[in-house]
Amino acid sequence: MARTDDDTWDITEGVGATALSVARARAAESENANPLFTDPYAGHFVEAAVLAGWQPPMAAETLAEFSNDSAIVRRMQTMDSYIAARTRYFDEFFTTAGANGLDQMVILAAGLDTRAWRLPWISGTAVYELDQPKVLEFKADVLAAHRAQPAARYVPVAVDLRHDWPQMLCANGFDPSVPTAWLAEGLLPYLSADDQDLLFARVDRLSAPSSRLAVEAFGPEFFDPQNLSRRRERIAQVRHAATAAGVTVPDIEALWYLEPREDVGQWLQDRGWQISVIESDELMARYQRPVPAGAEDVAPQSLFVEAFK
Repeated sequence: MARTDDDTWDITEGVGATALSVARARAAESENANPLFTDPYAGHFVEAAVLAGWQPPMAAETLAEFSNDSAIVRRMQTMDSYIAARTRYFDEFFTTAGANGLDQMVILAAGLDTRAWRLPWISGTAVYELDQPKVLEFKADVLAAHRAQPAARYVPVAVDLRHDWPQMLCANGFDPSVPTAWLAEGLLPYLSADDQDLLFARVDRLSAPSSRLAVEAFGPEFFDPQNLSRRRERIAQVRHAATAAGVTVPDIEALWYLEPREDVGQWLQDRGWQISVIESDELMARYQRPVPAGAEDVAPQSLFVEAFK
């Protein structure tokens, strides 16, 4: 699915389907003996999508097809561990924000995030979720079918982040005079460099003093030509093996904007935000999900940026 400036998507196609892959990984983590978090709704999203014809690219049967190729299995499991550690990290970002008195939260490109339902929010918290209309509609239908009730005041805002989302957000009750906790998780690869700059300019403008922002950002070597070449080769190997096994693995990089862009942490510092940064491999080790030997080139070379205004 080639990207265009105003493309849209359903939950089972293009960028929307990446949310299902994340939900599958969160459901798998929830079944672990010692999970980093429990997401009781993630599996429901996957089940509903499968009934609609979606094929999980890394389902249990997919791993079974690759049982003789430990390298591919290790790569798939490493990505699950990365998503688990990332989820726990951002869970803690929100609970810390709440513990410090913030009660206005915004999740940008929320996808199938269920933090509004599963985190222990302080009384009076509002959680705003922004995403494409069809994605939020699918999510609402599945949660309603399972009678899920949010633990905060949940406000879905159906809007494309490349459009005038601040106007839509404020029209739905967002108060820019109140400190806010913002999250951009798994979002930046799907934005052009210009759209990324615009996104953070808008967040900065809407953020009152004491606001917080957490971002999954590109690492400093991400756009190095050799790294990009190795990544493409690795993905091609996995997709080739999957095709031989009769399994379709989407080419996720075809959905990304692989263009150099300004460092997020530096951008925020230049505008007066205080930042802290942790690299993805360090984050995974912190949560006892270290990158296994031989899979060092698998986990995304990401930086996790927290900023305080």
